[in-house]
Amino acid sequence: MPTVRETHIQNRFPVQPNHANSNGTLHGGNLMKWLDEVGGMAAMRFAGETCVTARVDSLSFERPVQIGDTALVEAYVYDAGRTSVHVALRAWRENPRTGETEKTTESSFTFVAIDDDGTPIPVPELGVETDEGEQLRERALAADY
Repeated sequence: MPTVRETHIQNRFPVQPNHANSNGTLHGGNLMKWLDEVGGMAAMRFAGETCVTARVDSLSFERPVQIGDTALVEAYVYDAGRTSVHVALRAWRENPRTGETEKTTESSFTFVAIDDDGTPIPVPELGVETDEGEQLRERALAADY
């Protein structure tokens, strides 16, 4: 049984000028793509199967990410249904020189596990074996996106 902690993934993306919108900050669509990619990795790590995006349950942009910053994206599975995988996501802007971070985004996506024919297939039960895993799960369940 995969656990919350085993699905926890963090990835970093350097924000380049080609990622910017007309305000000179990270385009929301680029950040959504990165959230989707990292969230999909967490879902697949949990399910052990290919997972596809079924729904963006919530997405809240709290502050911009500047060109030259690093976008730090975190994802983990916090709940599962019969074929669905619910992933909590957060992003921060990170100063690449100092490592200083500031949260910019909170989100929740639902993925569905599929077989080679694209048919939904069952996923395992989610385990919570550590205090940290329980805290992550409770934070996601209590979030008011």
